Amino acid sequence: MTKFTDLDLDEKVLKAVTEAGYETPTPIQAEAIPHALMGKDVLGIAQTGTGKTASFTLPMISILAQGRARARMPRSLILCPTRELAAQVAENFEIYGKYHKLTMALLIGGVSFKDQDKLIDRGVDVLIATPGRLLDHFERGKLMLTGVQVMVVDEADRMLDMGFIPDIERIFGLTPFTRQTLFFSATMAPEITRITETFLHNPVRVEVARQATTSETITQGVVLHKPSGKKGADGEKREVLRRLIEAEENLTNGIIFCNRKRDVDIVAKSLKKHGMDAAAIHGDLDQSVRMKTLDGFRGGDLKLLVASDVAARGLDIPNVSHVFNFDVPIHSEDYVHRIGRTGRAGREGKAVMICFPHEQKYLEKIEELVKKEIPRLDSPLTSVPEAAEDSAEEEKPRRSRSRSRSRKSEETTVETAAEQQAPEKEQKPRRERGGKGRGRREDNKIVGMGDHVPAFMLREIKLPKPTRKSAKADEAEVEAETPASETSEEGSTGAAA
Repeated sequence: MTKFTDLDLDEKVLKAVTEAGYETPTPIQAEAIPHALMGKDVLGIAQTGTGKTASFTLPMISILAQGRARARMPRSLILCPTRELAAQVAENFEIYGKYHKLTMALLIGGVSFKDQDKLIDRGVDVLIATPGRLLDHFERGKLMLTGVQVMVVDEADRMLDMGFIPDIERIFGLTPFTRQTLFFSATMAPEITRITETFLHNPVRVEVARQATTSETITQGVVLHKPSGKKGADGEKREVLRRLIEAEENLTNGIIFCNRKRDVDIVAKSLKKHGMDAAAIHGDLDQSVRMKTLDGFRGGDLKLLVASDVAARGLDIPNVSHVFNFDVPIHSEDYVHRIGRTGRAGREGKAVMICFPHEQKYLEKIEELVKKEIPRLDSPLTSVPEAAEDSAEEEKPRRSRSRSRSRKSEETTVETAAEQQAPEKEQKPRRERGGKGRGRREDNKIVGMGDHVPAFMLREIKLPKPTRKSAKADEAEVEAETPASETSEEGSTGAAA
């Protein structure tokens, strides 16, 4: 069996590795380190949790042991997709390079430009950065990359997912053609393959596991649950998660992954509300808050970490007993990286995923990628859930509005009934209006007007009293008003008849 002493590493590096408690390298380390020490470009492909970080930090420290850095011209460059991963790589350099006098700078967001400029101005041997912040310093004229001897791209497939590929190509163009490049990734998408063919020079391909495979030490399972209704589906999903967590007797700590940042906060608050020790971490949080949360989880002060995919890759969090996928990952490769947070370094781990009917298509893609079916688990909600507390609280204002409407309608109905049952003497008199097209009165209502009668139609109209005339007087008035011509025509007509 190969040991670190067989890899031709610097004596001071070996001493630091031994003090860290390591004797035997992982497969990726055993194959990549010798080629890196020989100055060759390396393309390393290995699943998460196999020790890729030490595969490039150990040979880099040995290579940079000789030489001196110049102001604003770092001797080596390590690109990482996230702040957390960059900070973790910096910690590895501090552990393995403690017997060397190598200087190091960490360029990540959330930290003052002024403090970072001071480090760069003094000159650094190792520059660890995220692509965006690195280009910010370069465009401000504070950094030159023409002195880079060794360049490392870590978690390249994550760079692709986060849209950093154009930045990576630009950074490659700013570094010398003679540099040594170490390229590491868990999967190899076509776009990444194109970059390696363009910027790497006859790389040694080191692949210790089939692409996108899951560790055999991880027990996997998926809960297929159909919600009882669309409105309370989110509440049911949180209820399923809580019951799954409560059912795990051997859970020492766990990471819960969500697809959206908004759900990360909601799930963390829901777990806290039900008495569970949980905290959220995602890209919108301040860097100091994110680091404090991670440190608490690593140290055992925090039991449950609710995270977005910003924490899914490359983070070395040892002894994670469980991983819960609150959502089925949209990208199949993310499933491999998520569950890779548990079952590390030969330890046993468990990964459970919750799948609703609309997520079934993503589950099928994952099973197609990992080349096996994920075992199905029974849903802890065999019937309608006890109460979707969170969704119920959201519906309270809506219910109160509907109740207020119903109360108003009830009051209107009562008033109408009381009005109809009142004595006739208390009711206002309603005058019958004649004429074509007008409503007529019937049982204190006007037909054709419904229950809402205009007020003007209910007013009493006083008409002058008609005077009584004799029938002869009426005939006389008619004859007086009739023209003589009409009378003669009638008379002639009658005579003719």
